Amino acid sequence: MLRVGFIPGVEPDRFARRWRSGQRPARLELVPVPLSRQAEVLGTGEVDMCFVRLPLEADGEDTAGGPGELHLVELWEERPMVVVGSENILSLHEELTVADLAEDPEIPSAHPDDAADRVAVVATGVGHALLPMSLARLHHRKDVVHRPLADAPATRIALAWPRAADDAVRQEFVGAVRGRTARSSR
Repeated sequence: MLRVGFIPGVEPDRFARRWRSGQRPARLELVPVPLSRQAEVLGTGEVDMCFVRLPLEADGEDTAGGPGELHLVELWEERPMVVVGSENILSLHEELTVADLAEDPEIPSAHPDDAADRVAVVATGVGHALLPMSLARLHHRKDVVHRPLADAPATRIALAWPRAADDAVRQEFVGAVRGRTARSSR
């Protein structure tokens, strides 16, 4: 069995369908993982691989650039979004810049798993929250809107797994994520 974790905002269904479409060497189990535990679940072996949001931090340190503990395959970038109440004047813009946000207070993140709480505060008409696009969509409500933030860096999603646990099954899953089917060759 191959246990693959995924953080909020990542939708692993298309990869799971591709994996299950042919004769694969292991059964796939998808495991939801809170953002705050993305590095931990890899270290403890709770999952074999995990879709993670970079930078991958463990105990306050960035492990993504660490000396070879994890394989990281960067997959895509997520556009930064501004979430505001639907009555906020900023909701009238199609796209926002950091300068546009100068007069509107930001609801800061208290911990990595608080996106839904910050969106709830924004829905009351107080301030704005900055979220990756996938989280803004995941926590969408009728009383908020999200707009692209043009001049902020994107976040990146990657597939990570321990270097010490690399094997043919994991490499096969990487191939499936990159678009190979059971019938295609490397």
